[in-house]
Amino acid sequence: MRPVIRRATADDAGQVAELVATAFSGLRVVHYLVPVRRERHRVMTANIRILVDHAIEHGEIHLIDDGPAVAVWLPHTAPPPEQSDYDRRLAEATGHWAERFRARDALFAANHPAQPCHYLAFMAVHPGHQSQGLGSALLRHHHARLDGVPAYLEASDPRNRDLYARHGYQAREPFALPDGSLFWPMLRPADG
Repeated sequence: MRPVIRRATADDAGQVAELVATAFSGLRVVHYLVPVRRERHRVMTANIRILVDHAIEHGEIHLIDDGPAVAVWLPHTAPPPEQSDYDRRLAEATGHWAERFRARDALFAANHPAQPCHYLAFMAVHPGHQSQGLGSALLRHHHARLDGVPAYLEASDPRNRDLYARHGYQAREPFALPDGSLFWPMLRPADG
């Protein structure tokens, strides 16, 4: 049975942020960003919610069925709008780890392609639903709508990097956070 993909609304924002934080909980980068385990999920959910709120208004968020998988896209085909009140919200969400998040943001900005593209900010599949093709379904859904525009993302795990490569993304030079956590910037050409 094919999954039903729907566009998320503002009513889904909390669920989307929670899903991404849950799916990303085991990533090395998350452990660096929030080193205190008992604080990690709460801080990551609050941080992710900032971008989810922005994407609800200025991008596209695709959810599968009742929400076991999500893709958060932002079109960078023109200069993206500023996230209103980002610095204040980041400080409130991340507390004394805000500088770690700012360093990550700066690396992302420095490695983002100058050319227009669709940016996959997050793709997450709940751990209980992984390896069922849901991430691939979300990618195919959005790729079919790109209309000749490249797509870009930062993979934070070799397994995810390999999934994106199977969907036409080409890895560029990796970059790392201060603890050595790697990101692989990946670009899917317009004809990908």
